[in-house]
Amino acid sequence: MANTKMVKEQKPQMSTIKGRLSWLWSEYSVIIAFIIIFIAASVLSPRFLDMNNQLNILMQVSIIGIVALGMTIVMLSGGIDLSVGSVLVLVGVVTVLALNATGSIWIALLTAFIVGSFAGFLNGVMVAKGRIASFIATLGMMAAARSIALYIAEGGSISGEVSGFTAIANNNLWIFDYPILIFLIMTILVYILMHKTRFGRHVYAIGSNEKAALLSAIRVDRIKIGVYSLAGLLVSIAAIIETSRLNSISSSSSGVQYELDAIAAVIIGGTRMTGGRGKIIGTFFGVLILGILNNMMNLMNVSPHLQGFVKGLIIIIAVVFQKRE
Repeated sequence: MANTKMVKEQKPQMSTIKGRLSWLWSEYSVIIAFIIIFIAASVLSPRFLDMNNQLNILMQVSIIGIVALGMTIVMLSGGIDLSVGSVLVLVGVVTVLALNATGSIWIALLTAFIVGSFAGFLNGVMVAKGRIASFIATLGMMAAARSIALYIAEGGSISGEVSGFTAIANNNLWIFDYPILIFLIMTILVYILMHKTRFGRHVYAIGSNEKAALLSAIRVDRIKIGVYSLAGLLVSIAAIIETSRLNSISSSSSGVQYELDAIAAVIIGGTRMTGGRGKIIGTFFGVLILGILNNMMNLMNVSPHLQGFVKGLIIIIAVVFQKRE
């Protein structure tokens, strides 16, 4: 009798422990994965822990990180944006043209914000009002934006003629370059927007169940247009940083496969492809994981041609884990 009683007491305890571990993995799996990968990278390469290398990783992921924040918002709403790379290069080309024509950095920045937001707005209108699947709508925008950028730049690069413009991406505050600080600030702002405001709650509601959101008097079309416009605005910020860093933009090579990197970071961060579930902080760590993996492969002299394979493999594994949950 005593043994039977002890077994019955142990079962609830085991069940409780298993439940807690399951909850911990469900809520913080991306952070756990980040810690494991960080430790593995530290063991595999002594140079990894060097402070300059750590700052270099943050600098390298800052542009994709900002794009991924916008992608997270779109995917939380149940959509996807394949046009981010092409819109980035279009914004960059138009920004440099405005900079050279006016000599004003502020006008160039305003132009970037307008072009990026408008491209996102068009995506939102096609999805919300045109009832076009986000995959198709943004695929069309991807082709159109790149084509316009190539036409304007005649297939080449455009360089800025105002020296002060390069200060945006090449100056620093203490040990942190401006792009790193901008990425961190954008992460905080988007986190507040998505987790502390009515707009964010509505985005989650639409991603979870669009019909239920409509019945709850949520203006679904307006929210969707706002989602894509905001994603476009974040792309324009990333475009400004990329253009400022080199004081030029290539219409043919800039922004290539940025949509793959952004989607990979978002999925690794735990955001569902079907929408309605995910966290901005998850995307932040997803971006860092990608940055560490790229850096680790470079330090180990792995061919850069294999990096795309690794990213694709990570996306597949992350989706498999999501389905198992």
